[in-house]
Formats: sequence, structure tokens, C-alpha cells
Amino acid sequence: MFNKFIFLNQTFLFILAFAVLPTTYAGNWQLKVGGSVIAPASNNGIVAGAKADVSHEYNLTPSVEYFFGDSPFSAELLLAVAPFKHDIKLDGVKAATFKHLPPTITAKYHLKNSTRFTPYIGVGLTVAVPWDEHLNGSNSKLDADVTYGAAGQLGFNFQPADAKNWGVFADVRYAQVESDVKLDGKGIGTLKVNPLVYTLGYSYRF
Repeated sequence: MFNKFIFLNQTFLFILAFAVLPTTYAGNWQLKVGGSVIAPASNNGIVAGAKADVSHEYNLTPSVEYFFGDSPFSAELLLAVAPFKHDIKLDGVKAATFKHLPPTITAKYHLKNSTRFTPYIGVGLTVAVPWDEHLNGSNSKLDADVTYGAAGQLGFNFQPADAKNWGVFADVRYAQVESDVKLDGKGIGTLKVNPLVYTLGYSYRF
């Protein structure tokens, strides 16, 4: 229930942004919609005495960004259209699945120059909210803890010469995601996802 509450609230916030931002502090807000690949680290920890391997996944990831006046600083909140769903293999055998929400906020610095190409770098915080954990072929209860960790971001935005408000962007984020896993209430290890998130999409600044 808590996870569903978080997901519904992040969806509501994004819809509210579309309704409010065009008339509030015009020029300070930017909406971005992109496709993301979430690529977990190659070593995902030991769970139940076996080597864990978490699958790569894809999703649509909107984000909302606020620019602080004419300064090169901004803050961006990354969301998702739907939870990411991953398979977990233990010693090469598919053993479990889980979903998670990826809210990640970064404080960004934009390297402004005389061109329409604007690189940026950011640091911040990610929150991973596990959802619908399921152990294949078993009625045992699998649980993964909500986890908080550091985040980093590197990318660029490009605005074509004939574009007044819109542009294209590409970036990569690192998210520290390490969750303690329990089976029927007993700890069985720590799942270390620690993914890189690659995103390509469109931006629109009001």
C-alpha cells in the first residue's frame, strides 16, 4: 500500500506540473520526457548464499527541472511513467522478480557557452522503493527494504537554432541502490543494484 501511495503521488505531481508550470514563474521551469535504460552494476551482491544478477530494464522517465534565475544552477527530479520491473538470477537461475520506483533529485551546474550545446553535471540523492517482490515457485514472503543513496548525473541539452523552447537531451546517472533482502522476515543478504541510467529525450522550457 505504501509503494502504491508513492507511485500515485509522483504521477499526480507530474500531472500537476503540466497544469501549473506554464503560468507560474515562466522561464524557470523545464519539463523533460525521455526513454531510459537502467543498467545494474555487474556485481549485484550475494543473496541466500548465491551470486545475484539483476536484469537491465527500459522505461519512459519524465522529469521536472527548476532553474534558479539566470544562474547556471538548477534542480531536477527524475520520475517514471511506471515502476521498473527486474528479474533476479541466483547463480544463473531466474529466482525472483521485483519492481521499484526511481525518484532521484540532483542539483545541477550548467556549463553555459556561446553555442546551443549546454553540458551539465549534477549530484544528489536517489530513493529506491521496492514493489511487488516475488520469489518464483514459492509462497514464501520476499521483502526488500526502501533504500536511500547518492546520485550523480552527467549530460547535455541541445537546442536547435529554430527552436524557441524545446530541445533534445542525453544524460547518464549513477544511483547508489543497495537493499537488504528478507525471506519470511529473515535476512538473506543485500542486493546491490547500483545502476547507471542512460536517458535520451526531449526538453521543453517554459
